[in-house]
Amino acid sequence: MFTKSAKFYDAIYHFKDYKEASEKLHKLIKGYNPSARSLLDTACGTGKHIEHLEEFYETHGLDINEELLEIARKRCPRSVFHIADVSAFSLDRKFDVITCLFSSIGYVKTEDNLFSSLRYMHSHLNPGGLVIIEPWFSKENFRTGTITANHYEEPELKITWMYTSEIRNEMSVLDINYLVGTPEEVTHFKEKHEIGLFSDAQYRKAFTDAGLEVFYDSIGLFGRGMYVGIKNSS
Repeated sequence: MFTKSAKFYDAIYHFKDYKEASEKLHKLIKGYNPSARSLLDTACGTGKHIEHLEEFYETHGLDINEELLEIARKRCPRSVFHIADVSAFSLDRKFDVITCLFSSIGYVKTEDNLFSSLRYMHSHLNPGGLVIIEPWFSKENFRTGTITANHYEEPELKITWMYTSEIRNEMSVLDINYLVGTPEEVTHFKEKHEIGLFSDAQYRKAFTDAGLEVFYDSIGLFGRGMYVGIKNSS
């Protein structure tokens, strides 16, 4: 995953409007659960969603990458952060809302881990609570045989990253090359990102098997769709 690029994560995804996405998410939450007060953002990364959501909720974040969490803790000192795997975590409290945003759920890689993630989310929900997941692509709509290039430019930092896309073992595989320039030096490094390709049926079954009533929005926060699961209030 972001083993080498963690400190550049925010620059790499500079194009994403976290404020707008968080405002849309807040409206969606209030539509399903107007009394929601607490929120756990799993695979929270550097806390860019939490930065905006902590205005409305008691916010916690969870991620497997300690370097990303260090950035999140500095950004969001009012929030609590936990280092754990979304497919097997145990916290000493429950929440009204649990999210997994920006397609991060794909990093669980396998169907077994997807189903496990939903079970752990369900176990950490209050009655009537919500699980909200932005999916990654499915096998049918993931494009292979492509080359993608992006660029970030500021006076003291310039980054170009390019990657190829293919499918191996039911996963999308991005072989990413980074070129990072600062006034001191220009460096190059690589990362391989393996991201699970789950179908709509797999997502729905993961929700329902975990005991959640599931709803689907084909647009979501930025065009990749959105699954909303509701825990029985009794």
